[in-house]
Amino acid sequence: MILPLVVELVALPKAVPEVRRMLSGGDLRLCAAELLTNVIQHVGEGTPVTVRVTAAADGRTRLAVTDPDPRVWPVLREVTDAAESGRGLALVEAVALRWGVEQGPYGKTVWCELAGNHALRRG
Repeated sequence: MILPLVVELVALPKAVPEVRRMLSGGDLRLCAAELLTNVIQHVGEGTPVTVRVTAAADGRTRLAVTDPDPRVWPVLREVTDAAESGRGLALVEAVALRWGVEQGPYGKTVWCELAGNHALRRG
């Protein structure tokens, strides 16, 4: 297994598929895409972010996305069938064992934990 993974990047739409290609496991890839997309939509394109994937001793995989804005917190919303957006955190909540937000003095980290150890994609 090739973990931990730490990637520093600029939050742009083209970064989402690039990060997904680095990861294996559908749930991990889904959560990474959703958390990164939240930064793009709610903090802003061009925001510097750090994506971390680590393996916990208990067999879980932890994904964390850190951005520099401690004020813009993700909110789990109830979404209607007609809504065109707003399902990202609901998807994360559905596939993750747990998720949360940690605030620091210069930013925040949105994280989730998934069952199983995930490795990086090869090639």
